[in-house]
Amino acid sequence: MTDQEQQSLAAIKQALSKAMTPPDGMMGKAYVQAGSATSGFTYYDLEAGAKDLFPVLTPLRNQIPRVSGKGGIQANWRAITGINTGGISAGVGQGNRGGVIATTIQDCVAVYKGLGLEDTVTFEAQYAAQGFDDARGAAAMNTLKALMIQEEKIILGGNNSLNLGTTPTPTLVASASGGSLATQTLSVIAVALSMEGYLNGSIAGGIAAQVARTNADGSTDNFGGGAAQKSANATVAVTGPNGSVAASLAAVRGAIGYAWFWGAAGAEKLGAITTINSVSITAVAAGTQTAASLPASDNSTNALVFDGLLSQVAKAGSNAYFASLATGTAGTGTPLTSDNAGGIVEIDTALQSFWDNCRLGPTDIYVSSQEMANINKKVLAGNANAAQRFTFTVNQGVIAGGTSVRSYLNKFSLNGVQEIPIRLHPNLPAGTILFCSSTVPYPLSGVANVLRVLARQDYYQIEWPLKTRKYEYGVYVDEVLQNYFPPAFGMISNIGNG
Repeated sequence: MTDQEQQSLAAIKQALSKAMTPPDGMMGKAYVQAGSATSGFTYYDLEAGAKDLFPVLTPLRNQIPRVSGKGGIQANWRAITGINTGGISAGVGQGNRGGVIATTIQDCVAVYKGLGLEDTVTFEAQYAAQGFDDARGAAAMNTLKALMIQEEKIILGGNNSLNLGTTPTPTLVASASGGSLATQTLSVIAVALSMEGYLNGSIAGGIAAQVARTNADGSTDNFGGGAAQKSANATVAVTGPNGSVAASLAAVRGAIGYAWFWGAAGAEKLGAITTINSVSITAVAAGTQTAASLPASDNSTNALVFDGLLSQVAKAGSNAYFASLATGTAGTGTPLTSDNAGGIVEIDTALQSFWDNCRLGPTDIYVSSQEMANINKKVLAGNANAAQRFTFTVNQGVIAGGTSVRSYLNKFSLNGVQEIPIRLHPNLPAGTILFCSSTVPYPLSGVANVLRVLARQDYYQIEWPLKTRKYEYGVYVDEVLQNYFPPAFGMISNIGNG
């Protein structure tokens, strides 16, 4: 070995015998597991493809038949809604002709409405997603899903023509106990809400009156946010420091909820949103929106959507079944009532009305989670010996707990007892039950489906021409909800929790 080779080997041995002290930012003397998933000499274990972890629940949209329209701006049809409405007797005398019957004819109109949503993907987002997911495809598909979710809400509770008007002035009763209100003169203002107004409202964010929405192309659409005209204020003297106030008003037909503002006169703030026509006021309003900021006009309708089932049922003259439960105790309302025989008084009353007036029974009952729980409790609270039979299935010694009422027996049916499924709807607010019919028990001339979505143009996607370095997508549909026989539908509203 040469002297040069021996010197090199000695230098290597000397370097290895010393601990490495790396400069800042270097890895260190060993390859160790990093403390963070995004640092160090560590593989980033990311599954390719983003996971869609949001519900797309559209039961009505999925169930209602969809039919292609034929152009025009609206669907028009003429319905014969009654024959021999005067009840002329059919008996005739010898040689005489019979009596002349009266026939009721109604002209029906359903105006098409365009629905649509948009999303964008920048060039950089598309570059960054390569090898992970298709950003453009995901944007288009999720926009379609978002449109279907909004379409479901409109089919259920869209309000194009049911004006809620001016909200009635509240009635107030003060108490020196039950809350934390100080001695004061409390002023209360209420606002009736459509389903859209209720779903989009919150104590923190307030309720929407007139909405001005800026669209993807810079245009502006103006429409009602679902709030009726606010009531006049009502005042009451409160004795503190443990004061409370019970507030109630006459229920508004078609209202799904109510917003309540209270405080000093002229400075009332949003403090509660209820699904019944009353509230128990026990503390200072927690919201920041003031009643003074709301316009003195009715903004309960949305001209950009069609009437959904709730609006069609609640509209005067529809001949659909409509019931609003009594005010009851302020803040509690009137809950459903057990008949102590496994049934619900209010549901039986509705089913009997369907039979007495139209000789039919609904095929579906839609409820919120609150009403599902309350129906279950009321049915099971009945006389079990007379009304229920329970079957327990034992599998390897395990018995599952819990009960669920999945259907309701309609005693008022042409063909004997009819079982009606009780369906949980993801968008139906508490305090409301909706009765629907997909069929009727007798033939309706020229009517294949009692309810249908008439689409002038079904779902379509537009990829707009490039004007900036981002891809712009729109998903649209042009349609209307066509209801040939509103008397086959109904609702119970203003239901208290209990």
